[in-house]
Amino acid sequence: MVRGVLLALHLLGAMAWVGGMAFALLVLRPSMAMLEPPQRLALHREVFARFFRLIWHAMPLVLITGYAMIFALFGGFAHLNWAINVMQLLGLIMTAVFLYVVLVPWPAMRAAPTAQAVDRIRRLVQVNLLLGTLTLIVAAWAG
Repeated sequence: MVRGVLLALHLLGAMAWVGGMAFALLVLRPSMAMLEPPQRLALHREVFARFFRLIWHAMPLVLITGYAMIFALFGGFAHLNWAINVMQLLGLIMTAVFLYVVLVPWPAMRAAPTAQAVDRIRRLVQVNLLLGTLTLIVAAWAG
Protein backbone atom coordinates (compact mmCIF):
# COMPACT_ATOMS: atom_id res chain seq x y z
CA MET A 1 0.00 0.00 0.00
CA VAL A 2 2.79 2.45 0.92
CA ARG A 3 4.53 1.67 -2.37
CA GLY A 4 1.36 2.44 -4.33
CA VAL A 5 0.72 5.73 -2.55
CA LEU A 6 4.32 6.91 -2.91
CA LEU A 7 4.48 5.90 -6.56
CA ALA A 8 1.12 7.53 -7.36
CA LEU A 9 2.12 10.81 -5.71
CA HIS A 10 5.52 10.68 -7.42
CA LEU A 11 3.95 10.13 -10.84
CA LEU A 12 1.28 12.81 -10.29
CA GLY A 13 3.97 15.35 -9.45
CA ALA A 14 6.08 14.34 -12.45
CA MET A 15 3.02 14.45 -14.70
CA ALA A 16 2.18 17.99 -13.58
CA TRP A 17 5.76 19.16 -14.03
CA VAL A 18 6.70 17.52 -17.33
CA GLY A 19 3.19 17.61 -18.78
CA GLY A 20 2.86 21.29 -17.93
CA MET A 21 6.10 22.09 -19.72
CA ALA A 22 5.06 20.05 -22.77
CA PHE A 23 1.69 21.81 -22.92
CA ALA A 24 3.28 25.25 -22.53
CA LEU A 25 5.89 24.71 -25.24
CA LEU A 26 4.01 22.57 -27.74
CA VAL A 27 0.45 23.90 -27.47
CA LEU A 28 0.19 27.24 -25.67
CA ARG A 29 3.23 29.02 -27.09
CA PRO A 30 2.43 28.36 -30.78
CA SER A 31 -1.20 29.33 -30.18
CA MET A 32 -0.13 32.70 -28.79
CA ALA A 33 1.13 33.80 -32.23
CA MET A 34 -2.32 35.18 -32.96
CA LEU A 35 -1.97 37.72 -30.12
CA GLU A 36 -0.29 41.10 -30.33
CA PRO A 37 3.11 41.31 -28.59
CA PRO A 38 1.84 43.22 -25.51
CA GLN A 39 -0.95 40.66 -25.07
CA ARG A 40 1.56 37.80 -25.42
CA LEU A 41 3.77 39.29 -22.70
CA ALA A 42 0.81 39.74 -20.37
CA LEU A 43 -0.37 36.19 -20.99
CA HIS A 44 3.15 34.79 -20.50
CA ARG A 45 3.37 36.58 -17.18
CA GLU A 46 0.07 35.10 -15.98
CA VAL A 47 0.87 31.61 -17.26
CA PHE A 48 4.35 31.59 -15.70
CA ALA A 49 2.97 32.82 -12.36
CA ARG A 50 0.44 30.00 -12.22
CA PHE A 51 2.77 27.32 -13.57
CA PHE A 52 5.65 28.19 -11.26
CA ARG A 53 3.28 28.15 -8.27
CA LEU A 54 2.16 24.65 -9.32
CA ILE A 55 5.75 23.45 -9.69
CA TRP A 56 6.70 24.85 -6.27
CA HIS A 57 4.37 22.11 -5.00
CA ALA A 58 5.00 19.37 -7.57
CA MET A 59 8.80 19.53 -7.46
CA PRO A 60 9.15 18.91 -3.70
CA LEU A 61 6.48 16.20 -3.95
CA VAL A 62 8.51 14.39 -6.61
CA LEU A 63 11.73 14.70 -4.61
CA ILE A 64 10.20 13.69 -1.27
CA THR A 65 8.35 10.69 -2.68
CA GLY A 66 11.39 9.65 -4.73
CA TYR A 67 13.66 9.64 -1.70
CA ALA A 68 10.96 8.02 0.43
CA MET A 69 10.80 5.17 -2.09
CA ILE A 70 14.60 4.87 -2.10
CA PHE A 71 14.66 4.33 1.65
CA ALA A 72 11.31 2.61 2.27
CA LEU A 73 11.29 0.29 -0.73
CA PHE A 74 14.86 -0.14 -1.95
CA GLY A 75 16.78 -0.14 1.34
CA GLY A 76 18.75 3.05 0.73
CA PHE A 77 21.33 4.25 -1.75
CA ALA A 78 23.51 1.14 -1.59
CA HIS A 79 20.83 -0.97 -3.27
CA LEU A 80 19.85 1.26 -6.20
CA ASN A 81 20.08 0.17 -9.81
CA TRP A 82 21.45 2.36 -12.57
CA ALA A 83 18.03 3.64 -13.66
CA ILE A 84 17.08 5.03 -10.28
CA ASN A 85 20.47 6.73 -10.03
CA VAL A 86 19.99 8.29 -13.47
CA MET A 87 16.44 9.42 -12.59
CA GLN A 88 17.74 10.89 -9.34
CA LEU A 89 20.51 12.80 -11.12
CA LEU A 90 18.19 14.14 -13.82
CA GLY A 91 15.58 15.13 -11.23
CA LEU A 92 18.16 17.07 -9.22
CA ILE A 93 19.37 18.86 -12.35
CA MET A 94 15.76 19.70 -13.24
CA THR A 95 15.27 21.06 -9.74
CA ALA A 96 18.37 23.25 -10.08
CA VAL A 97 17.18 24.57 -13.45
CA PHE A 98 13.72 25.32 -12.02
CA LEU A 99 15.18 27.10 -8.99
CA TYR A 100 17.42 29.16 -11.27
CA VAL A 101 14.42 30.13 -13.42
CA VAL A 102 12.27 31.26 -10.51
CA LEU A 103 15.10 33.04 -8.71
CA VAL A 104 16.82 34.83 -11.61
CA PRO A 105 14.95 35.35 -14.91
CA TRP A 106 11.42 35.13 -13.47
CA PRO A 107 11.81 38.08 -11.04
CA ALA A 108 13.36 40.10 -13.88
CA MET A 109 10.43 39.15 -16.14
CA ARG A 110 7.90 40.20 -13.48
CA ALA A 111 9.65 43.55 -13.02
CA ALA A 112 10.05 44.31 -16.71
CA PRO A 113 8.26 41.95 -19.12
CA THR A 114 10.16 41.72 -22.40
CA ALA A 115 10.30 39.24 -25.25
CA GLN A 116 13.94 38.56 -24.33
CA ALA A 117 12.98 37.64 -20.76
CA VAL A 118 10.27 35.30 -22.04
CA ASP A 119 12.73 33.71 -24.46
CA ARG A 120 15.29 33.16 -21.70
CA ILE A 121 12.70 31.37 -19.57
CA ARG A 122 11.43 29.41 -22.59
CA ARG A 123 14.92 28.07 -23.35
CA LEU A 124 15.35 26.89 -19.77
CA VAL A 125 11.92 25.27 -19.80
CA GLN A 126 12.97 23.49 -23.01
CA VAL A 127 16.05 22.16 -21.22
CA ASN A 128 13.88 20.90 -18.36
CA LEU A 129 11.37 19.33 -20.74
CA LEU A 130 14.21 17.44 -22.42
CA LEU A 131 15.56 16.30 -19.04
CA GLY A 132 12.07 15.30 -17.87
CA THR A 133 11.47 13.35 -21.07
CA LEU A 134 14.80 11.54 -20.65
CA THR A 135 13.83 10.72 -17.07
CA LEU A 136 10.54 9.23 -18.21
CA ILE A 137 12.32 7.19 -20.90
CA VAL A 138 14.78 5.82 -18.33
CA ALA A 139 11.90 4.96 -15.97
CA ALA A 140 10.02 3.13 -18.74
CA TRP A 141 13.15 1.36 -20.00
CA ALA A 142 14.11 0.14 -16.54
CA GLY A 143 10.56 -1.05 -16.02
